[in-house]
Amino acid sequence: MAKQYWLMKSEPNVYSIDHLKKDEKTYWDGVRNYQARNFMRDTMKVGDQVFFYHSNAEPPGIAGIAEVVKEGYPDPSAFDKKSKYFDEKSKKENPTWFVVDIRFKKKFKELLPLEMLRGVKGLSKMPLLQKGQRLSIQPVSPEEWVVIDKIAK
Repeated sequence: MAKQYWLMKSEPNVYSIDHLKKDEKTYWDGVRNYQARNFMRDTMKVGDQVFFYHSNAEPPGIAGIAEVVKEGYPDPSAFDKKSKYFDEKSKKENPTWFVVDIRFKKKFKELLPLEMLRGVKGLSKMPLLQKGQRLSIQPVSPEEWVVIDKIAK
């Protein structure tokens, strides 16, 4: 299967590209949207590339690149009663929520702000730039990946 490309959003005050750089690897927990869950459970594969996006920030934008290093498995936070992501309906024998592991690849020299991306030719169909699109995990086309990667360099 061909390599796929993704954008994963995180609030930098919760977990930033700098946190990932320090940790080197993490699992992407707490996703409670079914479509994003399905991407992690069914579609994301080892080797897929990820744009790490800082959301709910000033300014929001793409901060760097990560890579999927472990495919979907049950989200441990869903079973942890002390976690804010605990879900009493999710059972270990039939989990509702899933995670993937990602590892740090690189931090961009400068954040690529959302407003700048809106004006870039070749990105007009990118889910991130569509009105009302709030999904925390989004597919990125190979063409969009190339355009953004060139800008980052």
